[in-house]
Amino acid sequence: MAHLKAKLSTRSPYWISEHRYYELKHYCLQYPEWKKLYLSLSPDPVRHANIAVKHMPSDHTEELAIQRAELKRNIDLIERVALSLDQALGPYILKAVTENIPFKTLQMIYGIPCGKDLYYDNYRKFFRRLSEEKGL
Repeated sequence: MAHLKAKLSTRSPYWISEHRYYELKHYCLQYPEWKKLYLSLSPDPVRHANIAVKHMPSDHTEELAIQRAELKRNIDLIERVALSLDQALGPYILKAVTENIPFKTLQMIYGIPCGKDLYYDNYRKFFRRLSEEKGL
C-alpha cells in the first residue's frame, strides 16, 4: 500500500484536507471496477435484465447509455488529470493512483523514470488537480 502522509502542510501549493485526500484516493481506486463495468455494458437487453436502476427511464437502452456515460465520465476524468501532469510520468501516476502501487514498486518493477521527490510532487499535484476538477 502506498504510504503518503494524508496531512500536508497548508503552505504547500498542493494542499487538500486529509479527508478530501482519502475521498479522492478511494474514488481513484474504483477506476478498475468502472473500466470493467463500462466494457461489460452493452445495449443487449437480455444480458442486462437484472441491472439495478437509480431511476426509471422508459427505455432500457437509455438506461444503459446513462450508466455508460457516467462511468466514462469518471474514467476520463482520472485519465485526463493523470496524463496532463507530465508526459513521461502521467502513465505511472495513473497506475499508482488507480491500483494503489507504491513508488518502490513503480521504481523496481515498472522502471519509473524519476526520483522519489519528483514522483511525490506529481502525485500530490494529481490529487490537487483532481480535487479542483471534480469540485465539491
